[in-house]
Amino acid sequence: MDEFSEGYYDAVVIGAGHAGCEAALALARTGIKTVMLTLNLDSIAFMACNPSVGGTAKGQIVREIDALGGEMGVNADKALLQIRILNRGKGAAVRSLRGQEDKNLYHRLMKETLENTENLKILQSEAIDILTDGERVTGVKTAFGGVIYCKAAIICTGVYLNGSVIAGEWRQSSGPNGFQPANGLTQSLVKLGFNVRRFKTGTPARVDKRTIDFSELEIQDGEKVYPFSYLTKALPEKQTPCYLTYTNEKTHEIIRANLHRSPLYSGKIHGTGPRYCPSIEDKVVRFADKERHQLFLEPEGADTNEIYVQGMSTSLPHDVQKAMYRTVKGLEHCEIMRYAYAIEYDCIDSLDLYPTLEYKKIAGLYTAGQINGTSGYEEAAAQGLIAGINASLKIRGENPLVLRRDDGYIGVLIDDLVTKGTNEPYRMMTSRAEYRIVLRQDNTDFRLTEKGRSVGLVSDERYRVYSERKAEYEKAKKEASRRLKPSETDEFLKARGFPAANCALTVGDLIRRGIPLEDVVAEFGGFDGVSAAILETVEIDEKYSGYLEKEREQIEKAVKLEQKALPDDIDYLSMSGLRLEARQKLDKIRPKNLGQAQRISGVSPADIAVLMVYLGK
Repeated sequence: MDEFSEGYYDAVVIGAGHAGCEAALALARTGIKTVMLTLNLDSIAFMACNPSVGGTAKGQIVREIDALGGEMGVNADKALLQIRILNRGKGAAVRSLRGQEDKNLYHRLMKETLENTENLKILQSEAIDILTDGERVTGVKTAFGGVIYCKAAIICTGVYLNGSVIAGEWRQSSGPNGFQPANGLTQSLVKLGFNVRRFKTGTPARVDKRTIDFSELEIQDGEKVYPFSYLTKALPEKQTPCYLTYTNEKTHEIIRANLHRSPLYSGKIHGTGPRYCPSIEDKVVRFADKERHQLFLEPEGADTNEIYVQGMSTSLPHDVQKAMYRTVKGLEHCEIMRYAYAIEYDCIDSLDLYPTLEYKKIAGLYTAGQINGTSGYEEAAAQGLIAGINASLKIRGENPLVLRRDDGYIGVLIDDLVTKGTNEPYRMMTSRAEYRIVLRQDNTDFRLTEKGRSVGLVSDERYRVYSERKAEYEKAKKEASRRLKPSETDEFLKARGFPAANCALTVGDLIRRGIPLEDVVAEFGGFDGVSAAILETVEIDEKYSGYLEKEREQIEKAVKLEQKALPDDIDYLSMSGLRLEARQKLDKIRPKNLGQAQRISGVSPADIAVLMVYLGK
């Protein structure tokens, strides 16, 4: 096919899923002339699996994306069907927002945002080759022979790269939901030196709402909470409910009787699946003693009867699916509108990337999202945002943005990928963050908005909202240090089972005794005009002040190691003081500093001591 020029751009984004959208917007909004390629304009920001945004640890990521100037939180708030806080009964560090989304509306809103963003062109075309001069990216070639010349490219192919959909004995080359796959790019990636592997994920069936008996199911209502985005002024007054039901022994019998027809167990699926989001047949096998598994019935949108059966992902044949779904309470007469399936796809080894998400072998070439081995919309969007920011900074000749593990969950996510790697689809969890009392979802703007402003992505309006919140927080913190006389507090304490203090106490002292701030305000006043969101942050900061202080001490020690930079040209393989495994791991990963080196699996404290001696010389 004859080649022709599609034009000259600063940057090309390949893919328009959640990673691609954030990458393209970050580039264009910082003044970078950008083109975004997508296989199909109708698949922009498509929710191929759960019709939701947020969740445990993922809610923190969405709010961090928003604090940095990203779009996911803004869009999610506009498309909400319901929102609630998970883990409300647990500590503040693990509470997370989760929003049920109108998936078609989410797609339309994001497409509209992209189409009306200055410096951004959207082109329906498939990328099949990354062009380089050997050391840096120079362009992208499309399946139609078009060549787009560029200074930077970000690959955000999601699960489309050599996508293959499987259900029972049936297999088809396809992207999710019947969209076409991207079959032309993997060969180019291999040629560039990427280590390509095969991962797998899956999705449950969608059933017709009119054929579900909701009468005996447990209702899951939304809550009056704060939104994902700091720019959102109000949440929907009316929220759509979800419902809870369970599998049972009859369901499990059908699954066990048909395991020989499951591609997961028959050997037809070769890709590695997600550990923390297993298929229903995997759950039945792995947790054989469990009598039931919970399922959530979630609406896919306000304009459709499709209901997503969360928790019942499968790749069993369609006849088995129909039988097993109808064993579930409420689904006895359900009609399936879209059958469940598994999907295999190509991805890369994330150890081949710098913490900026730039490929180590080709300057200006970045990867983000599920191509890096992650799962989830939120993890993808976070990577797309950081890759877009760093590609923009590189083009502008400025220093990159690398978030540390104490900066946010996004920092933890990327550090895990480029330092530890992943041999299965990576999912963010609160347990992965060692500083999670600091990295809460209520303080993301205080942690990250200044960083987003410094790279040129936080708008004036967003920064104004942040500045007002910060001033309000500082005023409330001052109020929390207000001292109260024993004559004011003794009876108040006794009424709640506490001994009299016999000395002056601050409002913070009362909170640390476990008394809700709401009760303190009702009794002693103060905090006039302070919003509920700021009151929550102040209450958490006071209640966990001792733990926060310990975490900050740990962060201070870790930062000292992060500040000890390791030269790019160290010859680890000839460093005799290092153990063989450490030499090989350090040579492959090429850590930027001692802190990152310390987190590499196979690098011991003794190896770090050798590196410290080396730096001292």
